[in-house]
Amino acid sequence: MPSRIAPLAINAYTATSALGHGRQAHVAALRARRSGLRPNDFTAEPLACAIGRVDGLEEAALPAAWAAHDSRNNRLAWLGLQGDGFLDAVRRRIEHCGADRVALVVGTSTSSIGATEQAYRELEDGRFPAHLRNAELHMPHSLGTFLQGVLGTRGPCLTIATACSSSAKIFAKAERLIRFGVADAVVLAGVDTLCGSVLFGFNSLELVAPEPCRPFDAQRRGLSLGEAAGYALLERDGEPQAPRLIGYGESSDAHHMSTPHPEGLGARLALADALARAGLSPHEVDYVNLHGTATPKNDEVEARVIGEVFGAGTRASSTKGWTGHTLGAAGILEAVLTLLAMEHGFVPGGLNVATPDPACSASFAFDNEERGIRVALSNSFGFGGNNCTLAFGRDVST
Repeated sequence: MPSRIAPLAINAYTATSALGHGRQAHVAALRARRSGLRPNDFTAEPLACAIGRVDGLEEAALPAAWAAHDSRNNRLAWLGLQGDGFLDAVRRRIEHCGADRVALVVGTSTSSIGATEQAYRELEDGRFPAHLRNAELHMPHSLGTFLQGVLGTRGPCLTIATACSSSAKIFAKAERLIRFGVADAVVLAGVDTLCGSVLFGFNSLELVAPEPCRPFDAQRRGLSLGEAAGYALLERDGEPQAPRLIGYGESSDAHHMSTPHPEGLGARLALADALARAGLSPHEVDYVNLHGTATPKNDEVEARVIGEVFGAGTRASSTKGWTGHTLGAAGILEAVLTLLAMEHGFVPGGLNVATPDPACSASFAFDNEERGIRVALSNSFGFGGNNCTLAFGRDVST
């Protein structure tokens, strides 16, 4: 069992998704129970489904100095950086600590693969068109390279790509970088965008619902895909009111490429390790933001685990009915939504649920509830059994 960790202050955080740009837009949508999902208008080929699309990316532009890095993913990354004063917060931290002491850890699933798809569609005499010949666009580390240049960090720069748990696991990596003295501050980024490979790939697995996703509904038919950019700045110290990362758990059950272990073995291990690092018992947890993709098997297994680990005093819900499943950005987006629920004192009850699955325990919330949240968890489970649970606290001792 892992040892308890020292909490880390989350001194700045922001998100951009189909719900809007910045924290206030997300709080407003959660409060109003207004989903960002809409009928698919992204793919030229017909695909009947709902998507969580960020408006305005087609017209957005990168700074001229970074024009060679232009892609939908990097445009969203740049747009997201402007939210809630985050870019200024990072630059102040670099000035204070020195660029060599600020690390950058990014999580993504597809990175700029949309630009690679475009390059193949627009081949010129068998070659990529000139404006898409930048090799840094066509690699998994495209996002990290772009953000390191834009931000000016010179500490370690890492990309985590573990499918849907990618930008949850970056919190764990940040804690280790700080604890071992490699960095004084860590910028965390999770960005993934819609592209043909994702939409048609998931559809080929028969995982995409034709209507907006319904996590934990008895008649759920699959997930809705979305896109998002999320950011957080982690340090040892912060203002007393700043939320803290107080624990994390990681596991890899490797049961199946796309199906969770039937008993939720990996999820249980990640939950147990997160609680151990936070020094908590399950009854001390106020809220769990579930992975809750609305696929039949994922929800079935996660509901069983939650029902067996937590009692009715802990509330649980999935926020994917608002944003869709944002893949490599899901971990940090849902971390931001969890932090907002803690800050504003409410549980965002799951959307689009007509008939709750009987397998759901009394812990599950299907309508918003005013509730003080001091300790919360956020689950992220990825293909191949890559699982991560994050633990956050407010007003916790350091």
